[in-house]
Amino acid sequence: MTIRFTGIDHVQLAAPAGCEAEARRFYGSVLGWEELPKPASLQARGGAWFRCGMHEVHIGVQADFRPAKKAHPGFAMIGLDELRNRLVEAGVPVTDDALREDEGLQRLFAEDPFGNRLEFLQYDSNGVTTMSKEEKRDEQPE
Repeated sequence: MTIRFTGIDHVQLAAPAGCEAEARRFYGSVLGWEELPKPASLQARGGAWFRCGMHEVHIGVQADFRPAKKAHPGFAMIGLDELRNRLVEAGVPVTDDALREDEGLQRLFAEDPFGNRLEFLQYDSNGVTTMSKEEKRDEQPE
C-alpha cells in the first residue's frame, strides 16, 4: 500500500486547566468558530474543540502548560480587516506583518487568552494560494 497524506485533520493548542469558558469566549464568540462536541471518552480531560473552515482546532489541557510563543498555526481566511477590528474590540493585541505583502499576502499575529501565538492570513486574487496542485488543475478551463 502506498502512503499518502491527505491533509491536516486538526491542530491542538495547549491551555491550562479550567480553560474551557475562556476558550469558548475567544474561539467561539470572538473568532466565531463552531464548538464541536468532544467524544465522551475524552471529555474528562477538559478542553474544547472547534471547527475552523474544514479543519478542527482542539484546545487541550496541559498540566505544566506554557504558551507557544514561536510555534503557531496559521489560519487562511477571508475578512482579515474585520477580524482585526473584532480582535481589537475584544481587547486582544494585534500585530500586523507586511513582510509578505509583495506576494499578495496580508497577515496578522495575535495571542489566544492563554498566550499561544496565532497567525491569520489572507491571500489576494493575484497572490499566493493555499490550493493544492489538484485543486489548481481542477480550476483550469477545459
